[in-house]
Amino acid sequence: MRFTLRQLEYFRALAEQRNFGRAATVCHVSQPALSVQIRSLEELMGGPLVERHARDVVLTPLGRDALGLAQDVLATAERLERLSQDKTGQRSLSLGLIPTMAPYLLPGVLAALRAGDLSLKVQVREARTEPLLDALRLGEIDAAVLALPAAGDGLFSSPLFQDRFLLAGSATRLDRLSHGPETLRPTDLKAAQLMLLEDGHCLTDQALEVCGQDRTGAGINMGASSLGTLSRLVAEGFGLTLMPELAAQSECAAVQGLKLIRFPDPEPARTVGLVRRDTTRAEGWFDDLGDLIRQVGQDIVSSCRTDH
Repeated sequence: MRFTLRQLEYFRALAEQRNFGRAATVCHVSQPALSVQIRSLEELMGGPLVERHARDVVLTPLGRDALGLAQDVLATAERLERLSQDKTGQRSLSLGLIPTMAPYLLPGVLAALRAGDLSLKVQVREARTEPLLDALRLGEIDAAVLALPAAGDGLFSSPLFQDRFLLAGSATRLDRLSHGPETLRPTDLKAAQLMLLEDGHCLTDQALEVCGQDRTGAGINMGASSLGTLSRLVAEGFGLTLMPELAAQSECAAVQGLKLIRFPDPEPARTVGLVRRDTTRAEGWFDDLGDLIRQVGQDIVSSCRTDH
């Protein structure tokens, strides 16, 4: 079946005007031209769509059924036309974030997106780094917020801000450290003291690297599934962990007894970045999104640096 949008537009006008002459006027064509297109549509549909009277037309049962579907098709076509006329073509956004960033960045990011464009439809996917990169390559998401560098060909990364690590634990645990805050280095931490997220989180890889440890290190507890769980464990004295500035204030507010201290300069940190496929048409939306996330993130980490 090869009907055209023009035929459907003519048919819709005829159904609304109930007269070939008036429908032709609305469509800015001659009456014979409109009649020819309606006849062609009827041939494609396998039967008459209207009963023709001297000064009126009445929809047939087939015409009534066809009109509802034609209106759906035309409405969808009009939405596609509006989308094509948008400068960026970005009327929806599917954004991925890793779990150690999503709970802390999302409230501010979504609020800023909503304030900037109420018509923008936003979908969020929270997943670890590798599944997010797979989803990005497959076109299931448009961009991802994660720790750089992002491995893999075909990706474009934009660094946004530095998220420094603090040492988190109970007051008792922190007081027992053999080095004071002025001289403590991540590499001074013993494997048996560390509690980290379960394998697969990039934050675990980063923490192991800055602490000079590896997965074979005896005594490293890598069983927590979220920063929220990890915060509660170390607050109860079960160990120490590295806490990103992004999460610090939120976790301290939620977990009684959680204490934080800073490492001396140079402080260990991760780079928060925004990643897209290098074949994606950016045309401003990617940079605008990056600026928005950068502002939200920098506000959070700046506030943390003032408090700790």
